[in-house]
Amino acid sequence: MREILPALSRWYASGEPFGLATVVAVTRSAPRGPGAAMAVGPGDEVVGSVSGGCVEGAVFDLATEVVETGRAQLRTFGYSDEDAFAVGLTCGGEITLLVRPVSAATDPAFGEVAASVAEHRPVVVATVTDGPAERGAALAVWTDTVSGSLGNSGLDAAVTADARGELAQGATGLRHYGPRGERREDDVTVFLHSFAPPPRMLVFGAIDFAAAVARIGAFLGYLVTVCDARPVFADPRRFPDGAEVVVDWPHRYLRSTDTDERTVMCVLTHDPKFDVPLLEVALRSPAAYIGVMGSRRTHEDRLARLRETGLGETELARLRSPIGLDLGARTPEEVAVSIAAEIVALRWGGTGAPLADTTGTIHRPRPKSV
Repeated sequence: MREILPALSRWYASGEPFGLATVVAVTRSAPRGPGAAMAVGPGDEVVGSVSGGCVEGAVFDLATEVVETGRAQLRTFGYSDEDAFAVGLTCGGEITLLVRPVSAATDPAFGEVAASVAEHRPVVVATVTDGPAERGAALAVWTDTVSGSLGNSGLDAAVTADARGELAQGATGLRHYGPRGERREDDVTVFLHSFAPPPRMLVFGAIDFAAAVARIGAFLGYLVTVCDARPVFADPRRFPDGAEVVVDWPHRYLRSTDTDERTVMCVLTHDPKFDVPLLEVALRSPAAYIGVMGSRRTHEDRLARLRETGLGETELARLRSPIGLDLGARTPEEVAVSIAAEIVALRWGGTGAPLADTTGTIHRPRPKSV
């Protein structure tokens, strides 16, 4: 839902109610995962997608209906073998949507939630999807405060505790409780939608390839930082709006900045005086991806230098070098696509092979290690 929040914030500020459909559960293969959203606002304006086009027409009607009635609905769409003209998913999967009306009257915390997401402050939105509690009731949970209610103080307390636990993981999904928040009961189903800060992409080496990688990193939803020790190259005018540009020695900057298990690093300097000190720090960080530009000969020389610093084979095995997938890329933009493809494949456990040459499910759950 993050990508459609600017439109939702505009509608909310105008005082006009809108219908918001959110994917709360997925079975088998489906184009969008839990948290994907579509909304219908004033003048029948539509933003977002829940299925890539399979059921959006039906969702439009549902969103319009819930605004008119003021009552949230839970609806499941799947593949229909019996009726070729039925609304459903052609991929053979199944998605469950919560469709609810949103306005200042029905969801007074929505504006603050949207502001938190825009400012990269972590927040969880808990919404009742089924059970004796009111469907569509919402509770917003931050690390130090809450807003709204699910209709019962015991349920609010239990959900708040779980939501704060999810904030650290950025996890999104359904949880089950008793009507007063009792554990190990499943009378009430609540969807916890986590809005963790976006992951970081650190690009080292302010060359033309870095500008292309920064653009595609921002497109994929990363907070992008470009770092280079040379002020003449580390010029913000050479990089996309929103990218942070830092003039510093890469290894010194990396020691001073925060990284986590979602951080990706693209080292594009291919100069030992920059690369080796930087990678000595990077390979001891929790980063999910460390890709390094350079030829195979450069890579072998780099490995020898890194071994001299005391790095072991397990640490060196984390290097993705030469960086990117084998797409035959030549231009900076093509190389950026190959790097992005490798990052996406690692994130979701993909092979990088043509889908036509593979079998089994297309949309995979995210590996727990990434």
